[in-house]
Amino acid sequence: MTVARSFLVERGDVALRVTDCGGDGPPLLLLHGLAGSSREFLPTADALRDRFRVVLMDQRGHGESTRRPADLSRDAFVHDVVALLEHLQPGARWTLVGQSMGAHTAFLTAAARPDLFAGLVMLEGHAGGIPDPDEANALGEFFATWPTPFVDEAAARAFLGRGAIVDALIQDLEPTASGLMPRFDGDVMQRTLEAVHEPRWREWESLAVPTLVVFGANGMFTAEQQQELIRRRHGTDYVVLNGGGHDAHLDAFDEWVDVLRAWLSRVR
Repeated sequence: MTVARSFLVERGDVALRVTDCGGDGPPLLLLHGLAGSSREFLPTADALRDRFRVVLMDQRGHGESTRRPADLSRDAFVHDVVALLEHLQPGARWTLVGQSMGAHTAFLTAAARPDLFAGLVMLEGHAGGIPDPDEANALGEFFATWPTPFVDEAAARAFLGRGAIVDALIQDLEPTASGLMPRFDGDVMQRTLEAVHEPRWREWESLAVPTLVVFGANGMFTAEQQQELIRRRHGTDYVVLNGGGHDAHLDAFDEWVDVLRAWLSRVR
């Protein structure tokens, strides 16, 4: 059995936490969403290791990567991915799988460097952006209300509630001398989301990589938003999971993995 290796990759003033889960086959990178970390994709990685060499990365500002990077532009996230892939397996054609913000990073990277990719999967991601700045402001204000540090896991759950995404958030809390702390700062998440909310239709429509978009039946995008994404790029494969929400990789795991494995088998 292959043992996962965790290490840091330095890029300028940013250190990126990378986990190489190993596995047989061509390389595949999984990208988590906003305020998450690569840890939430470990079950997906386990499900794919029989066919791929699976790699996880904490994106800048998240997890165990640099917490407060100076540059939170979309270009910075894209360049992180390109630098990592060329460092790990230069000359290879990767498969890129991302959720939410990670899906946004993924399609921008594939649009910028199609030569690096054999396939792209976006879970609950979109190119249309959200023109209302209050969306990002509201998120920043929400994170500011967190009574951190949490004394213990029970206190965190009492505040955050229940659900698959809450389980992932709690599992990712960092033990400190004062208590449990999130591995991100709210203002960094707000600034990151502001950049994600800018429309990027030009990059979406220019994509030259085989692409699957997946939405949860109870996700954050309306049927009209989903259809616009498909209409603007002919040839995009499109699946709506019967169960799950925005975090369908957590709350509709079996269905998500079945769809993912079937599409990857066909494309590869």
